[in-house]
Amino acid sequence: MGLLDLFIASSIPVMKVLLVTGLGSYLASDSGNILGDDARKHMNNVVFYVFNPALVYSNLAKTITYESMVKLWFMPFNILFTFIIGSVLGWAVIKVTRAPIHLRGLVIGCCAAGNLGNLLLIIIPAVCKEKGSPFGSPDVCHTYGMAYASLSMAIGAIYLWSYVYNIVRVSSSKSSMEVEISNSPKTSSSSSGETWTEPLLSSDETGLTLPLDRFENKMPQVGVSNKIKRRLEKFFKKMNLKRLLAPSTTGAIVGFIVGLVPQIRNFLIGDTAPLRVFQDTALLLGDGAIPAVTLIMGGNLLKGLKGSGIEKSVIFSIIVVRYAVMPLIGIGVVKGAVRFGLVHDDLLYQFVLLLQFALPPAMNIGTITQLFGSGETECSVIMLWCYLLASVALTFWSTFFLWLLIQ
Repeated sequence: MGLLDLFIASSIPVMKVLLVTGLGSYLASDSGNILGDDARKHMNNVVFYVFNPALVYSNLAKTITYESMVKLWFMPFNILFTFIIGSVLGWAVIKVTRAPIHLRGLVIGCCAAGNLGNLLLIIIPAVCKEKGSPFGSPDVCHTYGMAYASLSMAIGAIYLWSYVYNIVRVSSSKSSMEVEISNSPKTSSSSSGETWTEPLLSSDETGLTLPLDRFENKMPQVGVSNKIKRRLEKFFKKMNLKRLLAPSTTGAIVGFIVGLVPQIRNFLIGDTAPLRVFQDTALLLGDGAIPAVTLIMGGNLLKGLKGSGIEKSVIFSIIVVRYAVMPLIGIGVVKGAVRFGLVHDDLLYQFVLLLQFALPPAMNIGTITQLFGSGETECSVIMLWCYLLASVALTFWSTFFLWLLIQ
């Protein structure tokens, strides 16, 4: 493939995302007046509870089998590495840029979670169709490429909705608690007529109130064992499987079960399957996920352009992490795995593993911020710059990865 062909193959998927984003911005503007705040919130709920789970389930159940899972066992660990490394780098970005509390979960999420499904589902088939592709027959390349992209999307969804979802939830809740604390001071008067302001008694993780300096010696001392006991009680009381198992995570689990159990697969998957109507329905619903998420992001972007308090240093740092640091680390991870025999010699498979380190942030992060009402405008601005630069960054890294693989 020539540089121009590769540029076109890498740019067209990103341009599609930008065009739909522009449409979403128009629909949310005063001229369109269709995709307002309430409409986006309701649409976001439909994406969260219906479209995303259907997309993950349908693609996973259709393409994953026990044989392919044995062959592709390293991919879940490769994606886990992207989340771990991205989280560490995201934490470094927070420390360097001093990002506000309500944006810390967003920053970590954007650094950790790449667009592991949507873009790969568009880019890989496009690369396979190009003349001179090093991945062999276009039909064979397309079949294997869709299996790789579907597994990537499913594993990415599990990590995104079980990790990033809860990171943003905790960050937004801490921000809300700080606002409540700062807005409700208490004043008291002593018997001598002296008026003083009583610092708020905030509960720490053990459920105990922090002692005031004025009465520090009068407070009863609590043993370490009681603190640990109360901490554990609070942890188990707060632990909610419905929060941990988001709908997309549940869809991925069901997709794995259908794909890996032959008896169930034969009933649901295939042109002659007796219950294929359920699979076809899930595919139909899943097709609405990508355009719906992109339209919502475009609507939020319009709100962000009108006024966003995010610092430029935060946006620049996220772009550096996603498009410079992560791909370089990814080359070391994948090349090391190949050298130690953890990854087979399929060039397309290695190409997908490398691309997982060079993708822009997952668009569903915008869905998550919309759900918690924290950082929607800032997320849209981050997405705008990341996806504007994605065509250049993906073209460069795709070219370099292909050169690296054929050496």
